[in-house]
Amino acid sequence: MTRIESAKPVWLTPIGKRTAEAGLRDAATAACAVNGDAARALDLARALGGSVPRPGSGQTRRLFETLASLAAADLTAGRVVEAHLDALAILDQAGVDPAGLVGGGTTESSWGVFAAEGAGSRLDARPAGAAGGGSWQLDGTKPWCSLARSLSHALVTAHTSATTRRLFEVDLADPGITVHTEAWVGRGLPAVPSGPVEFRGVRARPVGDDGWYLRRPGFAWGGIGVAACWWGGAVGVARRVWESVLEREPDQIALAHLGALDLALTTAGVSLTDAAAAIDAGDAAGEQGALLAARVRGQVARTVDEVITRTGHALGPAPLALEARHSARVSDLQLYVRQHHAERDDAALGRRLRDAGVSPW
Repeated sequence: MTRIESAKPVWLTPIGKRTAEAGLRDAATAACAVNGDAARALDLARALGGSVPRPGSGQTRRLFETLASLAAADLTAGRVVEAHLDALAILDQAGVDPAGLVGGGTTESSWGVFAAEGAGSRLDARPAGAAGGGSWQLDGTKPWCSLARSLSHALVTAHTSATTRRLFEVDLADPGITVHTEAWVGRGLPAVPSGPVEFRGVRARPVGDDGWYLRRPGFAWGGIGVAACWWGGAVGVARRVWESVLEREPDQIALAHLGALDLALTTAGVSLTDAAAAIDAGDAAGEQGALLAARVRGQVARTVDEVITRTGHALGPAPLALEARHSARVSDLQLYVRQHHAERDDAALGRRLRDAGVSPW
């Protein structure tokens, strides 16, 4: 039975100038070896932290292709590495050296970004001591903290007032931190539990001023980086359809699914390519960046949904029931892409366009 090499690099467009293949192949090979193991994914994240370009560096396309290649090979690897790289990019954008932060970050540190909000959960920050001295204290609960029990450090948003949030760095070994993973029952990304974390008098240091985390151009860029992972995951799932047409003579239905998958994946890849170019050209800041991120994330999320549906229709139940890696890819991708809020994010995009008051087409 023919099998496409899982470590095959992924490029954003099927034609035109491609980035160096060797580096992408090495990254994809390492991701394939992760095989759903979070500890191996963290090792890979630390290994890649100093070599993968930051968004806006002039090599954003290479960053997106790296993330996509990792996710196509193994979604646990893509999910964990993306968060680590995003945290390092945020620190770069803030002009902060990780080595000078709480707990003394090093090249051996592993990072996450905990910025989600949830009903019934709130994390508050206040200066520590009478004078503060640059140190703050966090109290409350933060939802959706991926791998909090395994990471060394995290960037966390917390409320400094009723309406204002600020970004803080914390050492996750602080004794005031309690990680809850008992409620995590997801069949997708099972090695990356994302439960709530309780903070009780946890020492923290601010990164940027009030509101900076959301105002910075990199907020939109990071969201597009996540979409690059979704897209790579979809490529990994769709490769199984390509394998199937090589295994036996395809009928018209199989060929129709293959053609439709190519159209969807190629179109989404072009949107990521254009986004990378806009970021590096300085055309993706402020409202332009937010609009770009909303459009790209929405398009890629719809592509993922189509790929999952068409792949299931083309292949039937056998790969889902009998092939561990394909079954895991589908489950991982179904959960991961739900970071996009479907119709709610479509409505938010519509509101953004309406408020701009200018026809978008």
